[in-house]
Amino acid sequence: MTKQEIRKSIQKQLVKMPKQEREHLSRHIRDNLFATKEWKSAETIGVTVSRGAEIDTYPIIRRGWEDGKSVVVPKCHPGDFSMDFRKLQSFDELETVYFGLKEPIIEETQSVSPDQIDLLIVPGLAYDESGYRVGFGGGYYDRYLQRYSNRTVSLLFPSQLVNELPRESFDFPVDGLILPDLVKYVRE
Repeated sequence: MTKQEIRKSIQKQLVKMPKQEREHLSRHIRDNLFATKEWKSAETIGVTVSRGAEIDTYPIIRRGWEDGKSVVVPKCHPGDFSMDFRKLQSFDELETVYFGLKEPIIEETQSVSPDQIDLLIVPGLAYDESGYRVGFGGGYYDRYLQRYSNRTVSLLFPSQLVNELPRESFDFPVDGLILPDLVKYVRE
């Protein structure tokens, strides 16, 4: 299967998942994240603001604030397909941009360099056992990960874990996969 075919297949599965099941699995995934040494030791967490059929990251952002962590969220720059992370201190600092994405308002948030982020939660649609992922197709995270050297994890439903994915030279695997019933480290 091509990456595009994989994207379509996984998106269909995610959309079909009953809301109650999604919420139940998301809660277990978040609990597993909060129990990791990476979460506990991180001072600054990078996370995407979720939407639609994705794992709900709003409780992750709230928990980060409750735990006294700095929470940074991505701001995409479609002109050059780059992104930077900006410190979020309130959901009021978000605005809706293209495709219904919520991103930080530049005038109200501060940019944070990649080396200041201790743990980056990398989104995607499909993952293999080696931590490689198929994202949403923009390449924003692949470009960002070229400049990022600290810990990375991804949160995923069981249906998002596949045997094998096509890989390209610019693909970066994540260090760990966090599922409802498993935390799997692929890199120490």
